[in-house]
Amino acid sequence: MPVEKVNEAAFAERLNSDPKIMVKFYADWCGSCKLFAPKYKRLSNDDTHSDITFLEINAEENPEARQRAGVNNLPFFAAFSNGVLSAGGPTSKEEKVIEFMESLK
Repeated sequence: MPVEKVNEAAFAERLNSDPKIMVKFYADWCGSCKLFAPKYKRLSNDDTHSDITFLEINAEENPEARQRAGVNNLPFFAAFSNGVLSAGGPTSKEEKVIEFMESLK
């Protein structure tokens, strides 16, 4: 499933409709965020994760979404199960993002 860039309104809507969501919070100036983008895209296209919705949110432009996930550094990844935060944190390590995703299963 391709990564979808969303704003706060679309994020809130997805939390109510999609049971498993993985979110990458980023900023345009964040070098680590840019470096991780291809890995995040690859994870989203992996068939083993086809039941997870992959979203990207600009943390600077969407403060309510940032607060909802507890973003304190970038890049920040958050896993939501049925609208509830199940795991998350700042990281640039693919293994950690996979660990967050596994909390959704």
